[in-house]
Amino acid sequence: MRDFNLSHETCQLAIRDVGGLEVLINLLDTEEIKCKIGSLKILKEISQNAQIRRTIADLGGLQIMVNILDSLDQDLKCLAAETIANVARFKRARRTVRQYGGIKRLVGLLDCSASLNQLQGKEIEVARCGALALWSCSKSSRNKEAIRKAGGIPLLAQLLKSPHSNMLIPVVGTLQECASEPSYRLAIKHEKMIENLVKNLNSDKEELQMHCASAIFKCAEDQETRDLVRQHGGLKPLATLVANSGNKELLAAVTGAIWKCAISKENVTKFREYKAIEALVGLLTDQPEEVLINVVGALGECCQEQANRTIIRRCGGIPSLVALLTGTNQALLVNVTKAVGSCAVEPENMSIIDRLDGVRLLWSLLKNPHPGVQASAAWAICPCIENAKDAGEMVRSFVGGLELIVNLLKSENKEVLASVCAAITNIAKDEENLAVITDHGVVPLLSKLANTNNDKLRRHLADAISRCCMWGSNRIGFGDTKAVAPLVRYLKSSDPEVHRATAQALYQLSEDPNNCITMHENGVVKLLLGMAGSTDETLQEAAAGCIANIRRLALATEKAKYG
Repeated sequence: MRDFNLSHETCQLAIRDVGGLEVLINLLDTEEIKCKIGSLKILKEISQNAQIRRTIADLGGLQIMVNILDSLDQDLKCLAAETIANVARFKRARRTVRQYGGIKRLVGLLDCSASLNQLQGKEIEVARCGALALWSCSKSSRNKEAIRKAGGIPLLAQLLKSPHSNMLIPVVGTLQECASEPSYRLAIKHEKMIENLVKNLNSDKEELQMHCASAIFKCAEDQETRDLVRQHGGLKPLATLVANSGNKELLAAVTGAIWKCAISKENVTKFREYKAIEALVGLLTDQPEEVLINVVGALGECCQEQANRTIIRRCGGIPSLVALLTGTNQALLVNVTKAVGSCAVEPENMSIIDRLDGVRLLWSLLKNPHPGVQASAAWAICPCIENAKDAGEMVRSFVGGLELIVNLLKSENKEVLASVCAAITNIAKDEENLAVITDHGVVPLLSKLANTNNDKLRRHLADAISRCCMWGSNRIGFGDTKAVAPLVRYLKSSDPEVHRATAQALYQLSEDPNNCITMHENGVVKLLLGMAGSTDETLQEAAAGCIANIRRLALATEKAKYG
């Protein structure tokens, strides 16, 4: 049978159709080692075919192969593990391997008691085949847990030091698959694997580089891991790979790793040194969405530095970013709105965004059904309004735009509400726009949100209330719609930003006598007295101003009473 070309689908299916699979699997049940080896050599080849894989699983082949893993014969163990690696590419097969005790046995194959450099070829091969099978099995979250419980992590960490790239690929493949689980990310850090992942970014094997970058991508959500990548010199190879890779899978992994590493400011500085920003801007066009999401995410993080915002403009990145605002992929839109908003902090960038109609595109994303997109669009609108030449006029030019943003105050999502409050704070700086949003009922909608424990929302809500007090009878309106008493409670928050915003809102509200009475009844004076001595001047002034207004009202009342 092995004289036929077993990699051809016609040969593979012919073996199945003449009942060959049943015979091959029955041979695995014999006591004869040569029969088993011969059978597995064929099964290993033909199990590359998806239909054959399913038939092997249906015929109970996996259970027999799992038992063969206990054999003393090294060749037999290798062949069984490699065949399991092929068959376990679909869900049911992965479950079968676990249920018949396969995970524990496969983890056992990784255990090379000798040091890696002294291993004989056969021992290396057994560990490699075990890692291959675990890689296939690790696509299921229950199997990831089973690998961990069977003691797989320290063994994988040991094999990661191997000098053999054919061993490293399945080991790193398994690790990056498992790194989607928090317990593995923690273990990768504690078992000191980051150093070896970084080292292998310099490999000449693209597949190995890709799995290492992918593992870093998943682990670098964590501050400590991001620092380790930098300390072990991982940022430079990432920057080199992003500039020179035509391999889309490798590019997706590398740009993902750069994005997550760039969350740390120290790493952003390094990426600028290594000219990674220019390379990322070059990837803003003609790339698959998976790559674009990461590239734009990375640029959004790199915009923490002013120098990078300038580089993006100089390299012509802003038109490409604005063009991506018309897409439909939610993850991409969340990242691109953040990047455009971050770029808009520079007035020169803002004029380009405005000229390209970028603010209108951001505004239209407020209609997107996905709350994440709505929130990031509203956050991005804030710097656009702050840095536009004639922001008031620009905002008014969006037909129905103000009504749209006020209506988002009815959202259930806290992040959307906080971002919309922040946008309203900026919109309300223009008197005409403040009048329009007042007509659209901004006061009762803001008041309705006042009973919240979310500090981020509290801060932006207090800012918005403070701004909206500047028009007509809005101060009285906030009192009538019961917003004052809940605001007083915000002063008990532990967040100093909330204190500052709240004190300013209370100062504005205290211009109305009825609000002063409500504040006094809710014990505001005692809370504000402590803040009047704050080192934060804005907080100090607002607290003192509010107390002064309450005191003035009390004196006037006494005077009226006793003459």
